[in-house]
Amino acid sequence: MPQSPADPVSPTRPAPVSPTRPDPVSPSRPAARPVLAVAGLGIESSTFSPARTGAAAFHPARGAEVFDRYPFLAPGEELREAADWHGALVGKSLPGGTVTAAAWTALTDELVERLAALPPLDGLWYDIHGAMTVEGVDDAEAVLLERIRATVGPDVLVSTSMDLHGNVSRELAHRSDLITCYRMAPHEDHMETKERAVRNLVDLLASGGPRPVKAWVPVPVLLAGEQTSTRIEPARSVYAAVEEVEAADGVIDAAIWVGYAWADEPRNRAAVVVTGTDREAVAAGAERLARGFWKARHDFAFVAPTGTFDDILDEALVSPDRPYFVSDTGDNPTAGGAGDVTWGLTRLLERPEFREEDGPTVLYASVPGPAAVDTAVAAGVGATVTVTAGAEVDDRHAGPVTLTGVVHAIRHGDRDAGTEVVIRVGSVYAILTRLRKPYHHEHDFTDLDLDPRSADIVVVKIGYLEPELFDMAVGWKMALTPGGVDQDLLRLGHHRVRRPLFPFDRDMADPDLRARVLPASDLPLTGEDE
Repeated sequence: MPQSPADPVSPTRPAPVSPTRPDPVSPSRPAARPVLAVAGLGIESSTFSPARTGAAAFHPARGAEVFDRYPFLAPGEELREAADWHGALVGKSLPGGTVTAAAWTALTDELVERLAALPPLDGLWYDIHGAMTVEGVDDAEAVLLERIRATVGPDVLVSTSMDLHGNVSRELAHRSDLITCYRMAPHEDHMETKERAVRNLVDLLASGGPRPVKAWVPVPVLLAGEQTSTRIEPARSVYAAVEEVEAADGVIDAAIWVGYAWADEPRNRAAVVVTGTDREAVAAGAERLARGFWKARHDFAFVAPTGTFDDILDEALVSPDRPYFVSDTGDNPTAGGAGDVTWGLTRLLERPEFREEDGPTVLYASVPGPAAVDTAVAAGVGATVTVTAGAEVDDRHAGPVTLTGVVHAIRHGDRDAGTEVVIRVGSVYAILTRLRKPYHHEHDFTDLDLDPRSADIVVVKIGYLEPELFDMAVGWKMALTPGGVDQDLLRLGHHRVRRPLFPFDRDMADPDLRARVLPASDLPLTGEDE
């Protein structure tokens, strides 16, 4: 991987570990600003999508540019001034398919080399998602953390922050000294969670206390995020208990992970970790949260009414609710879908109600089609074009879609899409992109001269609506459509997950939900993953 001239690395430099260096949390250590680093790779990887994710998709930030991602670490902010901070490498990809072995090797080798080039560290913030699947690698985040620890040394304290749709194996929990995740789905608290992870690390180093105790409980439940949204019960109450457990004496942090439903690895399931200084308190808190999640398993339901795509369109046409949002869930790019499944757009364009320009206004987001985008750009706004798009990656459910219509808008420079165009076919405004893109914000539409508030129907490749769209929607249903993130988990074909597992084994016996109190990260982990 190319290196920044301002932030050189030396692949041959030995790991910065000194056997005579005092423990960074030893009370006898001289008072000084701790030396901290940030590193991590994040993606949700669907193993049920044929897509593959390369290194460029992670948009890796290196050195000082890492801190541009985190407002709470901007110069002058309290947490930035509390330590001598160093950026190693942080990469975050739009969810997608399995990460290629070549991308994994290039990114992780560079990350480790950059860490090796830093001064000796007191602590490291490990900023990940937790659902990365790599060709030939299980439990990728734990494997990477093992390499990181071999580089920075066993004394360095590691604070891990994650998405609640990540997976927490025993190994990942063990190798982290502190570990936490989001408490809201949708993730309105994502930056708050990252800041909490950093603050916990800074506070622990400042306290001079011992390494925390961690209680880990695997919960044999695997559900989609759309079935476990904290907007509704029972997830709202299940997650409300997290702050109650965290408030107990001797507890630093508490967290529940739903897990990632669209990958097939042994680690994919729900989990609880409670961290603190009091062994009994963290164990009791972890067991309480695990029991609460398990007890609610039969009550989890989709966050919105569901149905077939055709039935929901029928309902939307007669409904007075405007705008009426339809989630095309099976190919959601923010859950790991390939993004180029054409099944929904094809069926939409076949509907006679939308064939005339004065029909109900429908916005559809979106389908990638690089050649179609090039044709539309060359023709210009107002031109009539015939283009073909989609199904270049995932053609299992429908082939490429051909549409003839008027170029309504062109936009260049989007971080994800590259270039976007809008083609109007009858009363349907179809968004085509050079690369796949999620549409979560009102400006994603208004930037393309589209007004979702005045549309009759807005079809978006998404699961639960993100906050701006949720607030905008007057009507909303989730269409159970095909794709790499199909909401019907039972028909996907998991065969490597640990069984028994709910809902695959609905009548399974109650599991062992006793807390597994893990040894400190600098001590060996023994025993099985259970």
